[in-house]
Amino acid sequence: MLQFKERRRAVFSQGYTELFFCDEPTALAAGHRPCVECRRADAHAYRDAMVRGLGLAEAPLFPAIDRRLHEERLDGRLQRVHELPAETLPDGAMVRDDAGRFLAVQGERALIWSPGGYERAEPRPAGIALVLTPPTSLAALSAGFQPRWHPSAAAL
Repeated sequence: MLQFKERRRAVFSQGYTELFFCDEPTALAAGHRPCVECRRADAHAYRDAMVRGLGLAEAPLFPAIDRRLHEERLDGRLQRVHELPAETLPDGAMVRDDAGRFLAVQGERALIWSPGGYERAEPRPAGIALVLTPPTSLAALSAGFQPRWHPSAAAL
């Protein structure tokens, strides 16, 4: 989303940094969640699914979710990768394969990611996957959060 309610901001001004991703599976893999300011309903749907998926007694505030995601996505200055069985991954999870490609899980297939969209589909990975999506977002996806996909995903 590049505009919201006729608001104008200086990009990279104090408070938060505007980031734009190819689609939501990509944003989730990078450790981000839907924006509560411009996508309030989606942000709340994400949080509600996260609470269900993690079995939390109450919903945390969004800044606490952001801190949790930040901790889960970094190992020092490097992106943290989680090794999990591929068959347990929900739709929208992103993995890195042995060839260094990034793949988004969707049903029984994996979509090969590129900055401009998905290039092609191939069978879902098997065995242990190198998962880029943080555990908190995996929990939200597993509990029913529906990410917005790039239009190229539907064309494959």
